Amino acid sequence: MWSSPFITIPTSVSQIMLRVLLALLPGIALYVWYFGPAILVSLTLASITALATEAAMLKLRDRPIKPFLSDNTALLTAWLLALSIPPLAPWWMIVVGTAFAISVSKHLYGGLGNNPFNPAMIGYAVLIISFPVHMTHWLTPNALGHIEFSFADQLSYIFNGTLPAGLTLDAVTMATPLDTLKTQLHLSLSVDQIRNMPIFGHLAGKGSEMVALGFALGGIYLLFARIISWHLPVAFLASLFATAGIFYLIDPTHYIAPLFHWFSGASMLAAFFIITDPVTSPTTAKGKLIFAAGIGALTYLIRTFGGFPDGVAFATLLFNICVPLIDAWTQPKVFGKKESGK
Repeated sequence: MWSSPFITIPTSVSQIMLRVLLALLPGIALYVWYFGPAILVSLTLASITALATEAAMLKLRDRPIKPFLSDNTALLTAWLLALSIPPLAPWWMIVVGTAFAISVSKHLYGGLGNNPFNPAMIGYAVLIISFPVHMTHWLTPNALGHIEFSFADQLSYIFNGTLPAGLTLDAVTMATPLDTLKTQLHLSLSVDQIRNMPIFGHLAGKGSEMVALGFALGGIYLLFARIISWHLPVAFLASLFATAGIFYLIDPTHYIAPLFHWFSGASMLAAFFIITDPVTSPTTAKGKLIFAAGIGALTYLIRTFGGFPDGVAFATLLFNICVPLIDAWTQPKVFGKKESGK
């Protein structure tokens, strides 16, 4: 028989980050299945750049390289950034975005545990503002592809910017379902007419809805493994659903059903992997609910009325600013302390 005391060994940062990386694998596998292996190139480039930049910054800051390089936090930032941008993005763009995320938004603030903003979302924001055209070249799902676009062709475009003779970029890429919805609504089409387009599936875009489901499955694993708490994903998804539902009930011809927003863009990636970053999110349970609910509502508003098709990155960064204030408002009262004036 076991006897007390029962002492548990605390889980290290590297072990936690490794389990988060493993939880991303179902979504990545479905990404490869529906859109081809180009995303693996982006993940590899981002990983190499993140580790090299991390080592260089640690060297410049006179910090030990091995323990920080092996904590897997740089790899997680790299993977989240790579999964947020088009897989056909030029190699130099992935390198620039990842290097900026690690060097500026992480190490210039003091390194791990000190950065106020999510590094991956900072990298994404820099890329979409600086290179908006490249950020629109999303691969067409394999089920809709009428032209053979092999892995060798994808590599040639990523590293050389060249396509096979007679093949145009428009033939192998398309706008995302979110971007298509916004563009076609501006052309006075109804939601029902837009949903009949071939890129849309049962819930959202063909292929992309299954990728989102893969990330959701990985996120559920993190919940059961107690790597993340339920407050952030539940509040984010509930707020996104409720905000979309209100507009849908008001005018279903111009606003799409809430489930579309759950399975489009980076919603599931945000719910379970982006906003759950312990460094850039609140520490209190009530604060987490406020933080995530605000991001969910703002994501919908940016998607629907803003200038960008997906609002996850900017909504996350704006609420990162609010974290100190949210924590200050939601800190529990110290036991035994009298309130002022009493």
